[in-house]
Amino acid sequence: MYVSMKNMLEKAKNENYAVMAINCFNLETARSVITAAEKENAPIIINLFQDHLLYHCDSELITPIVKTLANRSKINVALNFDHGQEVIDLKKAIDDGFSSVMCDASRFGLEGNIAQTKEIVNYAHPKGVSVEGEIGCIGAVEGEQYTSDSMYTDPDEALKFVTQTGIDALAISIGSSHGTYPDGMVPDFDFDRLKKIKSMINIPLVLHGGSGSGEKNILNCVKYGINKINVGCDFMTANINSIKSSLKKNPDITFFDIIENFEKESIELVRYYIQLSGSSNKNL
Repeated sequence: MYVSMKNMLEKAKNENYAVMAINCFNLETARSVITAAEKENAPIIINLFQDHLLYHCDSELITPIVKTLANRSKINVALNFDHGQEVIDLKKAIDDGFSSVMCDASRFGLEGNIAQTKEIVNYAHPKGVSVEGEIGCIGAVEGEQYTSDSMYTDPDEALKFVTQTGIDALAISIGSSHGTYPDGMVPDFDFDRLKKIKSMINIPLVLHGGSGSGEKNILNCVKYGINKINVGCDFMTANINSIKSSLKKNPDITFFDIIENFEKESIELVRYYIQLSGSSNKNL
């Protein structure tokens, strides 16, 4: 079933678990993620990162694909524009049928962030589309531009942001970074900050940069109030590793068989994260 994130994340908030949001970019990645969720009887969010959406698989193309897969399934599936920065692109995704969008206007400062996010909320809600906003800033592993303490979410700003925008979910920064961490590195999370934000804000909270965060961090995030967890790099790495393995075993393998193999093999990585998030058997 094709749905927005709103109800699935409200249920997650009320029952203290998280829904996984996996970054996809085509039929095969979306299908493998939905298949994994079906095996776990879990709701799932298909994330489309801005660059992938704009330069590889646009909203007119990906929306009917995900809608068809969702409507063939018994689980709830949302399609979310991840880190949409421009109003024109966010509104186009909504018009083309995305069920949810994440408005990333944190670069404009608090007041600018509020203004742009509120504009998207006012455009999306009448169409039944849910909106995620972000307060704080999440760095990247690439170039060692990790999230610093100064980039963490300020609880008071978060409260003002939620109150004035009317968003459905809030992405916060507590120590994760986008990308794949160096071997052996596990980020330190500020769980006291998470607990304080949770005590002040009564909407679902979101963790970006879930890849490589470590089991303990993920479990504690769920325990202390995170209701949506974004994972991209770990899923893409599973796909790459499957392709490398297929070619090593059989250099003459067909492209079709490579694709079929990576769909089957990447399912287990998604199931692992679903189990960590606590969303197994939580489909409505």
